[in-house]
Amino acid sequence: MTTAIAEEFERHRARLFGLAYRMLGSADEAEDTVQDASLRFSGADRARIEHTGPWLAKVVTNLCLNRLTTARFRREQYVGIWLPEPVLTSDGTLGPLESAEQRDAVSMTLLVLLERLTPSERAVYVLREAFGHGHREIAALLDLTEANCRQLHRRAVQRAAAPQGRFEPDPERQAELVTSFVTAARDGDPACLEKLLAADVIWWGDGGGKVRVTRRPVEGREKVVRFLVGGARKVTADLDFTVAEINGANGLAAWAGDRLVGVVTFELRYDLITRLRAVMNPDKLDFVRRQLGQP
Repeated sequence: MTTAIAEEFERHRARLFGLAYRMLGSADEAEDTVQDASLRFSGADRARIEHTGPWLAKVVTNLCLNRLTTARFRREQYVGIWLPEPVLTSDGTLGPLESAEQRDAVSMTLLVLLERLTPSERAVYVLREAFGHGHREIAALLDLTEANCRQLHRRAVQRAAAPQGRFEPDPERQAELVTSFVTAARDGDPACLEKLLAADVIWWGDGGGKVRVTRRPVEGREKVVRFLVGGARKVTADLDFTVAEINGANGLAAWAGDRLVGVVTFELRYDLITRLRAVMNPDKLDFVRRQLGQP
């Protein structure tokens, strides 16, 4: 790849990574996809590329669609609960997240909901909702009719809708709730935890068979409090926690010494925690570790 071609590709890399990550829910796979697109770009006939941005977006989208067809099978074989890979977003890795809509578009909550969609529905949804493409542009990227894209988008919006409105508090209040949660969990204070958790709260843990976590969701305030005060407290006794911006919202990074060993994201409704998702699978923490400069 010549210097000029490499520089041209680099101007689009961040946007392409953001597209691939939203499509796949995996930072490592998104990086691999962008690298594949780079190789195709370097070997392409320049005369056949009228506009670089749309050409690369189409390549990345199609590469993601190919990966999604095999991802479903791999996730069905996954040990325990599968969750998307977390990404630190305070450094702009997923682009500007200045509005609530932009933050919501990269949230762990939405990435989980997008798992309900077919690959085509997910592509249309991401291109429309996260990148603002019109249906005519999307049709050209996916080689579909505009009418078909509209239908796919309508279906995707319905299927990816959260059962209840999220109504998340502002970032400062989020940080306060997360900090209060850490203190209550660390102290084993059931009364305080009960005040922070919604009645229908659910805890998910993803260890991928490599770290011991509960393989089924823990549902309901009473059971989650018992889980946190009991078994989880023993596991976390020797860990330190820091608040970090993860997928557009305040979450927790868990540390064993100077080694990142877990990430917890929160879904909030008003001033209550409704969902907690803990990613402990070390393979899924590789990207965050690289963001932090860890080997």
